[in-house]
Formats: sequence, C-alpha cells, structure tokens
Amino acid sequence: MDAPAAVFRVADAWRGEWMGPSLFRRGGSTLHYVGPAGPDAAGIPLPGVLLPGFCDHHVHLQLHPADVLEPLATGGLSRVIDLGGNPDWLATMAEPSPFDALIDFAGAFLTAPGGYPSDRAWAPAGSVREIASADDAELAVAEQLAAGASRIKIALHADAGPVWSDELLADVIAEARAAGLPVVAHVEGAGQAARAIAAGVEMLAHTPFSEVLEESLITQAAAQGQRWVSTLAIHEPTERANALANVRAFRAAGGELLYGTDLGNGDQPLGVNLAELAALAEAGLDETGVLRALVGGFGRGRWKKRLTWMPARPTGLPDLVGAVSVSVSDLESVGA
Repeated sequence: MDAPAAVFRVADAWRGEWMGPSLFRRGGSTLHYVGPAGPDAAGIPLPGVLLPGFCDHHVHLQLHPADVLEPLATGGLSRVIDLGGNPDWLATMAEPSPFDALIDFAGAFLTAPGGYPSDRAWAPAGSVREIASADDAELAVAEQLAAGASRIKIALHADAGPVWSDELLADVIAEARAAGLPVVAHVEGAGQAARAIAAGVEMLAHTPFSEVLEESLITQAAAQGQRWVSTLAIHEPTERANALANVRAFRAAGGELLYGTDLGNGDQPLGVNLAELAALAEAGLDETGVLRALVGGFGRGRWKKRLTWMPARPTGLPDLVGAVSVSVSDLESVGA
C-alpha cells in the first residue's frame, strides 16, 4: 500500500550533482524533487543524504540463499538485476517485499545447443535454455517473458562451446525485440564482442575482457547506445587489464558504464562492493562517474519505490559501502 502524500526536507541530496538542502514530495511510491530547501522551509525533516536507489546490474541470486534480498538492501542496494537463473524461481523471488531489494531478471541463459553455461556445475536446473532454430528462439523468448523477465540474456562464449551462427543470433535478437525486451550478452572469446556489437545488442553483461577491442569497434558500440556492465573486480590480472583498457576507451567515446559485480561469482559481499568501486576508480571514474554507474537508468527522472540513504555526503568511495536502501513509503523512519 502506498504511503500518504508528504513533503520532506532533507539535509542533502544527489541528483547527478550535489544539491544541498532539498525538498521532496512523496506521491504514491515515488519521490519527486521540489527544489532547494531554505532555512525556514516546511516539511518532515530527514537527516543525512538521499540519492537514487543503487543498483547492481549483474547478479545471480540463485547461487545464494533465499534470504539474500534483505541483506542486499541493508548493504545499500535498492535493486538488483539477475542475469541468469531459473525463470520460475526468479519469478517467485521477485515478488515485492517492503524490506527487500527490488529484482529485475532476464530468466534463463539463452545459448546454442551444448553452449555455455550448459556444462557448468554451478548452473542451476532450468537456468539454461538451448536454442537450435528460429522457431525455438520464438518459444524461448516467450517463456522468459511469461515468467516476468524484463530483458533477455544470451551467451556468446566461443571458448567454452558452440555459439549461434550470425543468422540465428539475429533471429534471437529479433524475437526479443518483438517481445519488447532488450538483449544482454555475455561475450567471451575472440571476436564475440564484435559480433554482439554488430548485431546491435543493447547491453554487454561484462566489460569485454578476452581481448583489447579496436578503437573503431568501441566507438561503434558507444555510438549505438550500447551499455556495458563493469564487473571489473572479478578478473585475474590479464583479463582485468584488457577490461580496464576497453572501459577507458568506451567512456572516452561517450559510452555508458553500469555498476555490476557478477554477484555469485566467487566470494562477494551482499551489498555495495568496495573492490568493484576501487576498480571503477582505477578505470578513471571520479565520484560522479561512480554514482552514475551505481544508479544507472534506475536513477533518472523520478525516484521510485526504494532510495539510497547515507548519514552524510561521502568523502571518498569507501564511504559508499555505508549506504543503505530505504523504502519511499517508510521515509519517516530514516535515521531513527
């Protein structure tokens, strides 16, 4: 149930830049920026700092216990995007709770017969959907959509098994677009990032790490509005160096980077990950760049359902680990 309308006076806020004392109006489950708050402004006082909800744009929830969502919220994440799991399990997990991080999900990995990650022991039952034909692509996309998927995840991992032909790749993407779903690609192996870029995939699940891409290819990716999820901290030194070189060139070309950790891949904290923040800084992102990567598309325009709260404006990236996610409907309890 939506909380009653109210005006809040917050000590500080970030909306792409620091705003200082600010007024917000709650309408339903959305918080709307009103303007600066003067010293005598009326409203319910809120201590600390409000920001759009932080999002981890690449997680695998099924590789963690079922009670992971509340720790993610207390760890500073308002939303997570699951990029590969059993769609029926994810649909159940995504049912809203006032205490938990929000979930968007892609459903199963769509891959070629025998393709990645069909042979991986970590892949839960039902988390991989093999596609061998255009008709199969139509059915597979429909299955994910029926489960509630908000995007489609495809696997192009040439080092781990078969990948689709260019023709079948185009069929899969066409079916996703016909369903109104953007496509997120896992690309690994020489030439696979180039294939995803040429096919017009909307997002890469990882900053490309198998090879350093040609400048012209990176320019093309940025020009067509492709977005990359960072996941820089998970890599060993050679792959990390490749990814850092690619992300620097991508951002220089105007590309948009999104914060993501590949949570479920190794031992990672349930919340904002300091190692990933440090990797973003190593890639050249300043505080504004890191915050933009954290809020992604979730932070544009109106602020909905869940927000980020901090006790004070951060003085360095490690302070972001102290953020917590709060519900718009429960702002009166912030700082209590």
